[in-house]
Amino acid sequence: MIVTPKLHPVQLVREIWKPLAILFVWDVIVTVVWFLLPFRAPELPITLFGSALALFLGFRSNSAYQRWWEGRGLWGLMINASRNLSRAARNFMPDPEATVLKRRIVLRQIAYVNALRCQLRRIKPDEEVLRMLSRGDADESLDRANVANGILDETGRRIDEARQKGWIDTIQQVQMERILVDIANAQGGMERLKNTPLPNQYRYFPTLFTHIFCVLLPIALVQTLGFATPLGSTLAGLMFLAVLAIGDDLVDPFANTVHDLPLNAMCRTIEIDLLQSIGEPAPTPITPDPHGVLW
Repeated sequence: MIVTPKLHPVQLVREIWKPLAILFVWDVIVTVVWFLLPFRAPELPITLFGSALALFLGFRSNSAYQRWWEGRGLWGLMINASRNLSRAARNFMPDPEATVLKRRIVLRQIAYVNALRCQLRRIKPDEEVLRMLSRGDADESLDRANVANGILDETGRRIDEARQKGWIDTIQQVQMERILVDIANAQGGMERLKNTPLPNQYRYFPTLFTHIFCVLLPIALVQTLGFATPLGSTLAGLMFLAVLAIGDDLVDPFANTVHDLPLNAMCRTIEIDLLQSIGEPAPTPITPDPHGVLW
């Protein structure tokens, strides 16, 4: 996620420079043809077209932002549930009998959120997952089709193990299981966002209409702007292409790009809070890179 207070125009142009360059060449061609072969350009209702397209793109961008913000809300729930799980394990399980088990539950939760991060970004589990699991735990969980869910299932078994040993009672087990249910529900919401893209009509027609509008724009403006048509038409087209690109950037909040949610930073936040809750040293928070991107 880009966290710098100022937007870098270079980043925006880098994403849309290809259609923008094609648009500029087309604007120049229309202008040259109009001066070499004088013709009366058709009077196109370009204002009406632009207004309708702006409403269409605005509605699409709002839908994409709602998906992005829902993803952020689900990760907020995940952070809170992780803290609740660690606090319950710390307070319910006695010392020193359950000290090792409490630590394993905390480390498994840290591994879980990192495994979920990798799944949502469509990458293999990285060292942040493996370093929190013992070899036996890692082998059993990594064999699952859904690695994160496998880790969560094993955490539930550890809680039941504590109940069988008499370290917690059934009421405390139910309370901890409710936290696991909240975690599973948040994961399900994230997977729904990841696996359910916007309908094809939301992706195809805005792109088609925007390109048609950019093609018609210099034809409608050439009589008014003359030699300035390439500049004016390209700037106007830039605005519509930028809004189109914004919708594409926000539609998948877990796309592993500079525009997605800072999953690495949020997983590190969970790791810091959980390790400190059991009195262990914690790493430092993740900070933005030199380009102002927080991963």
